[in-house]
Amino acid sequence: MPIFEYLCKSCGKKFEAIVYGSRQAECPECKSTELAQQLSTFAAHGTDKSTSAAQKMPCGMPSGSCGGCGMN
Repeated sequence: MPIFEYLCKSCGKKFEAIVYGSRQAECPECKSTELAQQLSTFAAHGTDKSTSAAQKMPCGMPSGSCGGCGMN
């Protein structure tokens, strides 16, 4: 199911929302429906062929590359 990103034209809040069917998203801050849909970006993990297996984390990423998963 897609998650859409929006920018509220009334209060400027950026947020994500799952919108089912014909329902319209609304700002969680001010409840406005005057929204600008933003271009969504996504994260993709790849494999760095130049990094040896000894330098990689259990997830496959190079050691010290992210720090966000708690595995290092």
